Amino acid sequence: MLAQSFLALDFKACFLAGLFFSISLVIALYGRPYIIFAYNCFLKPFTPPSEKGPAGGQQAALESFYKGQAAIYDSTRAWLLRGREEMLALATAQLRLKNETEGFRKRVWVDIGGGTGWNIEQLNRHLSVPEMFSTVYLVDLSPSLCEVARERFEKLGWQNVKVICMDARAFRLENDGEEKEEEEERKADWITMSYSLSMIPDYYSVIDSLSNLLSPSGIISVADFYVQSSTNISSKNYTGGILGRHVNWFSRQFWRIWFEFDRVNLDEGRRDYLEYSFGTVLTVNERNVLLGGIPYYVWIGCPKTALHYTNSLAKLDAAATNSPYLSPVRHEETRQQAVATINDSTARQLRSKGFEAAIMNLSANLPLPSFFYQNSPYRIYYDELLRKHTQFNNSYIYAFTWEDARVDQRILKLTSEDVVLCITSGGDNLLSYIIDASPKRVHTVDMNPAQNHLLELKLACFSAPLPHDDIWKLFGEGRHPQFRELLITKLSPHLSSRAFQFWLDRTDVFTSTGGLYETGQSGIALRATKWLFRTFGVSSHVKRMCAATTLNQQKEIWREKVRPVMLSWWVSAAIIGNERFLWKALGVPANQRNLILADYYERTGDGNSGNAMWDYVVNTLDPVVETSLLGSDNYFYLLCLLRHYTKQSHPSYLASDNYKKLTTPGVFSGVRIHTDEINEVLARLEPGTLTVAVVMDSMDWFDPSGSEARSQIHRLNKSMKVGGRVLLRSAGLAPWYLKVFEEEGYGIKRVGTRNPGNCIDRVNMYVSTWVCTKRRDSDARGRKESVEKLRI
Repeated sequence: MLAQSFLALDFKACFLAGLFFSISLVIALYGRPYIIFAYNCFLKPFTPPSEKGPAGGQQAALESFYKGQAAIYDSTRAWLLRGREEMLALATAQLRLKNETEGFRKRVWVDIGGGTGWNIEQLNRHLSVPEMFSTVYLVDLSPSLCEVARERFEKLGWQNVKVICMDARAFRLENDGEEKEEEEERKADWITMSYSLSMIPDYYSVIDSLSNLLSPSGIISVADFYVQSSTNISSKNYTGGILGRHVNWFSRQFWRIWFEFDRVNLDEGRRDYLEYSFGTVLTVNERNVLLGGIPYYVWIGCPKTALHYTNSLAKLDAAATNSPYLSPVRHEETRQQAVATINDSTARQLRSKGFEAAIMNLSANLPLPSFFYQNSPYRIYYDELLRKHTQFNNSYIYAFTWEDARVDQRILKLTSEDVVLCITSGGDNLLSYIIDASPKRVHTVDMNPAQNHLLELKLACFSAPLPHDDIWKLFGEGRHPQFRELLITKLSPHLSSRAFQFWLDRTDVFTSTGGLYETGQSGIALRATKWLFRTFGVSSHVKRMCAATTLNQQKEIWREKVRPVMLSWWVSAAIIGNERFLWKALGVPANQRNLILADYYERTGDGNSGNAMWDYVVNTLDPVVETSLLGSDNYFYLLCLLRHYTKQSHPSYLASDNYKKLTTPGVFSGVRIHTDEINEVLARLEPGTLTVAVVMDSMDWFDPSGSEARSQIHRLNKSMKVGGRVLLRSAGLAPWYLKVFEEEGYGIKRVGTRNPGNCIDRVNMYVSTWVCTKRRDSDARGRKESVEKLRI
């Protein structure tokens, strides 16, 4: 017991000594400013305000806190007030885009709670404050901080910055002391609040005044502390996403109590009311890890009426459903009328889920879902909390596309008049369709939100546009050391809030050693092959094979060095025959695997599943190496072996010759990204509008004993024009669902077969390719669907 007591004392002594050493080190390194900061924040007694009136009381309280530390404020806040630089950079990117689309004009910026003016000087790193803004107003209630700000701008010589010491509730642009010729109230183009909202007692009236102050085309940006539970935001579809927003119970209590000592309020209502009062463009939830994980957020917003003042809402809906444009003005009258309209049996019932969610929000005086405020109209609204989306755990399966778009175009001969539905996957084929044909409309569908986040990122790179060298680093090499900077300063205006959150949370995807193509579930297979090659010492031979300039060189290296490792008996037993690995790494579900087993049994009489999968893999890989040159043409397998593309072998969207077309303004205006099931998307398309549907191998995934396949085929028929075509690939020679296509009004034609020793295309993963052409409308046979039965 005595020994244990001494051990406890030793531990306490060591802890106190370590704490003392840490404090001493901070003081030694940073000196006097942090001593003053610590005294004012933690030791100095709070002096209650003695002045009368709410503004006077708050001003006295602020002075009591800030007067003693105003001179050292900036030098001691860098570690505490995180997110300010990101807020300025994100808002700057939005303003640059406005200058490009609306034309340049000098704007008015109001910084509420601007303190010492740090934000304004910092912005000059991104934009020239004297050249970009006609007037900048710094509004703060602390005289000491305002005095520091005045000295700062006098030193800088910026004549367009005005420091105003007053209550933000009373601030109006016409009250700045200058005579105004115009009678109408002036508006601000940009409003910022940097760690000031949490210090304003009467935040309701301040936010209300800011909503009146902001111009209809303006933006507002906020960075601040917060705490919130997921249970309080799960029902709100207008917050721009909830990734990282939940703060656990202990942290909520601790940080709320901690900051209250300094009159900083972290109650949830402040951020909630901000998001209620404005439309959300972008939102980010972060933690200040250096200081114990303090939760903070960065938010970009706009007037919540910015969209439905015009008829943009209905225009976006018409583009999502291929329906005629119908004005939504009457839908804003009452909730009952909105519901009645949704259930109407006319063509007006063909509404996207986003439109229906927007109508419900408008009827309740809520902002629209954040998708409606994005600058690029690609992404269609979806409910991120549904199980069908959360099952993917915020991760994509495929970091690249595994279908040969060159063969697609050879078969389909797409034109600019086509309306295409396809599966997103890695997004590569959609870009190929645009390069080859520029279809009038492309509806790309994936139930996994992360797959669509990847596509959004690719579209944003060309929309920004990034230089070709940066795009090559991102998607050719899969690595870019400045990805985070590019994401914030260049790409953010072209991404939806949820896609931006996703990639900001995963910047290491492009900065890590492995890079993009070792991530996702497909990355499991690529990492496994890398480990395999290193373990057996064939990595150098793999590189030689990928660099071979003739088929003979390639075949020789394959047969003698690489094949004995990749197709060894233990690889077959441990990996190829492992059903879990097939699904997790290669995306082969059980129903598709059953097609392979059935064909093998019919051909050989062998019922061993391991032998069947081995035979399938051998007939996939051997012909690829024997007939296509990896280093100059077959970029699919080159990527799998090297985990990056080369300048000689890559998808068409990475070719420098196609860069000009993909960066042409408006080239993606016909793209609509649906995060949903194909059936749900088809149910909301105008009948008879689709001309082409490319469903990859997705039909293989259906259960032959279920009704899902027939339901999807029936809806495909309803959405398609007569003569429209469905292109599909299958792991089976004659998949069972072809008969269902025929019963539902389609003509069936095989356009490709993989025989042993031959390639069906450069991927060679599937054994048959089919085109199903709509000959007639299918007989509903009691299967009439009504939109009122669909989930909103």
